[in-house]
Order: sequence, then structure tokens, then C-alpha cells
Amino acid sequence: MHVILIPGFWLDGDSWAPVTRALRDAGHTAHPLTLPGLRRRDTNRATVTLADHIAAVVAVVDALTHVEADGSENGDEDERPTPRIALVAHSGGGPIAHAVADARPTCLARIVHVDTVPLPNGMPINAELPTTDGEIPLPDWSAFDDEDLVDMTAELRSWFQEIAIPQPALIATTPQSLSTPARFSVPATVICCEFPADQVREWMSEGAPFATELAQLTDLELVDLPTGHWPQFTKPTELSNAIITALHRT
Repeated sequence: MHVILIPGFWLDGDSWAPVTRALRDAGHTAHPLTLPGLRRRDTNRATVTLADHIAAVVAVVDALTHVEADGSENGDEDERPTPRIALVAHSGGGPIAHAVADARPTCLARIVHVDTVPLPNGMPINAELPTTDGEIPLPDWSAFDDEDLVDMTAELRSWFQEIAIPQPALIATTPQSLSTPARFSVPATVICCEFPADQVREWMSEGAPFATELAQLTDLELVDLPTGHWPQFTKPTELSNAIITALHRT
């Protein structure tokens, strides 16, 4: 299966390195993405929009869809099998993945949300993060909740600070724009790290605003992986196994 890896805030495609290796070892074709404005620190990212990030992922989905269609032995385009493409998204990448599902619902076999959930129409990813000149630097650790930082050792924190790239502010502050009901039918797995799956189920049943989209998914599984907000750093083997298991269910 083609697996497109979407990083969270302040991270590029290399942040998925342990997961990328595990996916390839398991026989999948991994595509770790570095989204617009995240390639270098010394770039003007103030004008990079949420739509730009969504379009970047959609472009990869479209390219892989054409590759699979070209390789099909069936000459009837209408009867070609659905492409085997999955998205794996961390943190702020989750709403981007969901927007891709809104744009290309029939092209996706599954979305794996890593400590994130799909946000509803009209809700921004995180409009409360402090911005400077159109970008969001990685905040001081004191800005994060204790649950975020579980298993984040001093060494991991120092390394994260070294590799972190400021996030384009418009990615965090622009409201989500969704319109295609078919997005709800894309199978989804949520890997729950900061908060257990039972807590997520409670938020869904209570109608928590950020969980309303999640509650409407028709094929959803919640998987516990207790650690902090960055399991690709703190529990890379366990995260890789959870992702591969989810893909095998597809």
C-alpha cells in the first residue's frame, strides 16, 4: 500500500524516519511529506495557507492514483479497483488529512490519525498558538500540558528544538472548510496517546465540538498507545506496529 505520512506542526518528513523504515520493511511504499514552508528555517512562510498544505497532499494522492490506474490490467477505467492509498497524520496534520478525504474520498483506503482527530467545518487547527511575523515558532515547553510531554526526555526535547521549523501561522488559524459527505465513509483509525480511547469515546458521546466530525465517521477504530504527544519520538516501535496493524485491516 502507498502510505502518505503527514507531519504535525514544526516538523518535516524526516520526523517520520523510524516509522518510514518500519513501513517499508513491512512491504508498504512510504511517502513522508515535507509540506510547503517547512523545508528550511530561512524562508518566508507567512503567506503559506492551509489550502496550500491540503493541495500539496492532494497532489500526491492524485499522482499515486494515476500510477495505480496506469498499472491496472483492466482496460475499463470505470472498473479499475480503488487505489490502495492511506494517509497517516500526526497532530496538526490530522485536519489536513481529513480535508484531503473531503477532496478525494474515493481515493483513500484509510486514514490513521496519530494523537489527533478530524476537525469539523469552520474550526481552526489551533488559533491560540502565539504567532510572530506570520509564523509560529516551537513554544517553550512550559506552554505544553503535562500529558503532551510524557516520555519526552531532556535529550528528546533538546533534539526536537534543534530540528523544529516555524509553522506557517495561517495553517493554525484558518478555519477548516469541508463540504463532501463521503468523507465520513473513509475508514479511520485514531491512535490515542495523550488521552485514552475511553476518554475520546466520552467526548464523542458528549458532543464535544472538536469531536463531532469524529462521531460521524462510519468506520472508526480507537487504539490506545499511552505516551505523550510525539509517539514517533517516544514510542517509535510501538507506533509503527500500531500503524501497520491498522493498515492490515484495510
